[in-house]
Amino acid sequence: MKKNQKSVFEKRLERHHDELRWLYMELYQNDSMFYELCSQMNRFYTERSSALKKRDQEKEKHPDWFKNRDMLGMMLYMDNFAGGIKGVEEKLDYIEDCQVNCVHLMPFLDVTPGKSDGGYAVKDFRKVRPDLGTMEDLSDLTRECHKRGINVCMDFVMNHTSEDHEWALRARQGDGEYMSRYFFYDNPEIPREYEKYVPQVFPTTAPGNFTYLPDTGHFVMTTFYPYQWDLNYRNPRVFNEMMYNFLYFANLGMDIIRIDAVPYIWKELGTPCRNLPKVHTIVRMMRMIGEIVCPSTLLLGEVVMEPEKVVPYFGTVEKPECHMLYNVTTMATIWHSLAVQDTRLLRRQLDTVAALPKEYTFLNYLRCHDDIGWGLDFDFLKGQGMEEVAHKRFLNEFYQGNYPGSESRGELYNDDPVTRDARFCGTTASMCGVESAGFEQNEEKMESAIRLDIMLHAYMLSQSGIPMIYSGDEIGQVNDYSYKEDPMKAADSRYIHRGAFHWELAARRTDASTVEGRIFQGLNRLERVRKEHAVFDADARVSTRETGQPHVMCIVREKDGKRMLGAFNFSLDDAVISPFPGGKAVDMISGKKLEMGELDVPAHDFVWALSE
Repeated sequence: MKKNQKSVFEKRLERHHDELRWLYMELYQNDSMFYELCSQMNRFYTERSSALKKRDQEKEKHPDWFKNRDMLGMMLYMDNFAGGIKGVEEKLDYIEDCQVNCVHLMPFLDVTPGKSDGGYAVKDFRKVRPDLGTMEDLSDLTRECHKRGINVCMDFVMNHTSEDHEWALRARQGDGEYMSRYFFYDNPEIPREYEKYVPQVFPTTAPGNFTYLPDTGHFVMTTFYPYQWDLNYRNPRVFNEMMYNFLYFANLGMDIIRIDAVPYIWKELGTPCRNLPKVHTIVRMMRMIGEIVCPSTLLLGEVVMEPEKVVPYFGTVEKPECHMLYNVTTMATIWHSLAVQDTRLLRRQLDTVAALPKEYTFLNYLRCHDDIGWGLDFDFLKGQGMEEVAHKRFLNEFYQGNYPGSESRGELYNDDPVTRDARFCGTTASMCGVESAGFEQNEEKMESAIRLDIMLHAYMLSQSGIPMIYSGDEIGQVNDYSYKEDPMKAADSRYIHRGAFHWELAARRTDASTVEGRIFQGLNRLERVRKEHAVFDADARVSTRETGQPHVMCIVREKDGKRMLGAFNFSLDDAVISPFPGGKAVDMISGKKLEMGELDVPAHDFVWALSE
């Protein structure tokens, strides 16, 4: 048995060895550290359970398994969702009821309360937060998920550690070996040189990219928050140890590992320290290490840029890097399109994505755990008379509900009082008007808000890639303002959409007379239709169609002689379009016959039509 196991490992290692060694030596020129890495890879392979090895073999036979049209993800914080790891396991029936087969467990590793950045300042990579459970509980959860056909995703924060991580504590005590794992400087000269080129991530709440430590007399690089110390990947010990953490999580049963803040991983003086070539070297090596030890574990990259600019993080067909990436800017553009009632930028972005190789897979979503940053294509928008600063202010005012015609509710994040450049926070339902309609007890507005909510989800499900729902969106959960009463959270408005899941509201999902039931059942219908029709396959031909009305977006998906048209009205007015003069089709939701020569698309509504 051991001989067979070893031969499988050796065969995979042989396939990648030369390239892996060449890239490693290019960065580190250190043979002994490379051989240590290979030895540890062998150890993690040997320790991998027989069930996970079987899973590896099955998924190696179907390497595109994650591109199936039945893929549907859900992001959730385990404490908010069900109290902890055991609670999530007890709620897997509900997750299946949502038709979800990929659950993204938001950060769950040990952190320092009050200095966690929502879980992204990890204190111990081998310990779960005590209030959530244990690593054994996590392993039990992944096994149960796998039995039910549910994939599990986690965040891997490899750009930085908490200042309370063991390495940071030793560095703070002056241990040179551990100081070399970060960026320490005993005078401000080099930090000042970095600051000339490196943009600030949080200029209001955490200005600058370095933090001075009076007790050590040193500056340390902290790109995000002062308690998050950037790791120095120029040190091979950092790379090796973080790869061992990666493999440890893979052996716990993680199917998808989300690499947090990928573009920031490699730093060089005199550069913006973003998207540098050696970042790709590291991700490529990580991809190969996974394919050698745990080929069923995929890499999801968090790269916050326009679709065409994130493409390098897929690598090439011959030398792939991430298996999938977030479609971040499309999310922001959807909300922009709704506010301005104009889909021209959205159409441009979808055309860009549609022109990319079918091997590239994006995760699509309307909302996530983070804020909405208005990183729009302002070069394009200038042609429509929209200047960056003024337009960002408009969007923030609109979604706070301070603009005529807006029913949205939410709050700003990192509001800069000087530039007034801020990001926005709020749940999907609150941004669609469910919260304000409920407050006013206005059934007409509620009907409109629910229709808009479902329309936006229909648009998301029409895109190529993997749709992701943020927990609570499936029942129209609104903003939770109670975070302001918690001293640990009050300063971070992102907690407005990270509220506790309301199970008493979820219990109403089978009642079509309730808000929760109307949204839940509406989304379920969309998800079932998506699973049933090959036009939603990843290899379907996707294009857009001109409607002559910029507020109506039309997507065309074609496969095996079938053509599906999705028409989405982003305006407050009903529309009539003529997508295919003389054509006949059937409404994929209601089953009604449609005349494509004159198609009605009501305000904030949509049509999914399948040609006959």
